[in-house]
Amino acid sequence: MSYFKPTKYYKNIYSINFLKLKEEGIKCLIFDLDNTLGMTSHKKCPEESKKLLKELQKDFFVYICSNNTRKRISPYLEELGVEGTSWSLKPLTRGLRMIKNKNHFQKKEMVMIGDQIVTDVLAGKRFGIKTILVDPLGEKDLKITSFNRKIENQIVKHYQKKGVFERGNYYE
Repeated sequence: MSYFKPTKYYKNIYSINFLKLKEEGIKCLIFDLDNTLGMTSHKKCPEESKKLLKELQKDFFVYICSNNTRKRISPYLEELGVEGTSWSLKPLTRGLRMIKNKNHFQKKEMVMIGDQIVTDVLAGKRFGIKTILVDPLGEKDLKITSFNRKIENQIVKHYQKKGVFERGNYYE
């Protein structure tokens, strides 16, 4: 079950200690899109996310890795001036492997940031990189995500019983 426990857990992307990540040698920030950077209803990148990611690009390589379509992620990629992968098929590691190989990163220099345990965290853990779980920005999910949330809730209940992980109990 350790594949489902994130390395770090924050309320949202705005509360992440990016300075600490830089000090830890992280060079590549890989963000999920839906309910991580923007809600599923957002057609474009929200200003707050846009401002943060533009600032982060001064110190990090920023990448969007989404299971959604190219049409969905394109407005974000264009606004932010970053690269991204659609149809990543997380929790498969294909998208993460492509980022690493194309940009010559070491795994210890990469972190996966997202709102889902069974896609974002599991993909990062399976690939051998650090993971950061954030709470979803909104309650509305895509249909497939609703199914994933049911699985995720079972995992969280299991972890909670063991005293390993609890929603709302953030840690670095």
